[in-house]
Amino acid sequence: MKIKIVSPAKHIDAKRIDFAEGFLRSKGFTVEVSAHAKGQHNYFSGTDEERLHDLQDALDDETVDVILCSRGGYGTVRIIDQLDFRQFLRYPKKVLGYSDITVLHNRLNRMGYESVHCTAPLNFEENTDEALDSLLKVITNQTNSYHVPAHSLNRSGMIEEKIVGGNLSILCSLLGTDDELNTKGKILFIEDIGEAIYSVDRMMHQLKKAKVLKGLAGLLVGGMTNVKDSEIPFGKTVDEVIREAVEEYDYPVCFNFPAGHINDNRAIIFGKEASLAVSDAGSIFKQ
Repeated sequence: MKIKIVSPAKHIDAKRIDFAEGFLRSKGFTVEVSAHAKGQHNYFSGTDEERLHDLQDALDDETVDVILCSRGGYGTVRIIDQLDFRQFLRYPKKVLGYSDITVLHNRLNRMGYESVHCTAPLNFEENTDEALDSLLKVITNQTNSYHVPAHSLNRSGMIEEKIVGGNLSILCSLLGTDDELNTKGKILFIEDIGEAIYSVDRMMHQLKKAKVLKGLAGLLVGGMTNVKDSEIPFGKTVDEVIREAVEEYDYPVCFNFPAGHINDNRAIIFGKEASLAVSDAGSIFKQ
């Protein structure tokens, strides 16, 4: 099985890719690193043209089974509309990544293809064994099952539906565009990093006004990492803000799901059906 590492967004320390390449080779995979994956052009791993070339080449290569994005940051939206997916349609492959890679996840989901929200080479050295194991299971078509501890704001229920989502800020930025997600009847996963509580509140109300939250089958809330309060306290925790935004609905809600900008960033296959059972004893997620 051949894995191609690409960097469609922010610059990454080459040592991070070297570590990931060694780890994946030790698991028996063939690994190829794209031409500009370790490069730098200002904030990015390369110019828009260089990053586009690398990702296009990976999409087109019929020998590649897995495209692994090295990190997020920002930049995928600058090249998404220039990508040609005709060869990908002939030779589909797994696309893996998180954070800014939500842009690519959304595009693939709208095309009817699955993609994988999971950890990235940027984080392999710090990731938990469980996070890395979940990535390997997805690559090798094995089932993942996660037990999530109970949370006081959870809402109980059992569902089996497809899952979509990603980084909350990116999801909001794509509302009203041709990459906006169709979330009706699906489980929505959200996560974010470095936001103020009032910003999360604003984004949740944006989703609500856009009718994104109304027709969900369920909500998974992943890591809300390094969330800050304002100088004048907002008066609610970030979890309370999210729960308040979906209070009028009756679908299951699971907080502290192990995915996002956290070391225990476990794999989720977007576009694929998952089972979710939320109870007072905790939550069980299988996919």
